Amino acid sequence: MTGKRQVDRTLAALADPARRRTVELLGQRPRRAGELAEALDLPAPAMSRHLRALKESGLVEETHPEFDARVRIYALKDGAMADLKKWLADTERMWADQLASFKAHIEKRRK
Repeated sequence: MTGKRQVDRTLAALADPARRRTVELLGQRPRRAGELAEALDLPAPAMSRHLRALKESGLVEETHPEFDARVRIYALKDGAMADLKKWLADTERMWADQLASFKAHIEKRRK
């Protein structure tokens, strides 16, 4: 998937406060869906929908421990936010350049 499309998918997934909180919790450590639902005070079906959206966006991955295939453990996917981080850095650089040019223009007009 191209970088811009992935950025769009990431931002769409993170637009929901419950999904952002889920990402924060998973940033601490991997967790079971039930544990996430409890922490967010959400019913299981709602948590399932949020986890599905996060998986589809490529931010979260699901694994099954060897001892019980019925248990699902969710974790942040390594490098999942790389495109978003690059986009943010590029955008910040563009705005900094624009503001520096504007400042130079104003200072030049003052002289």
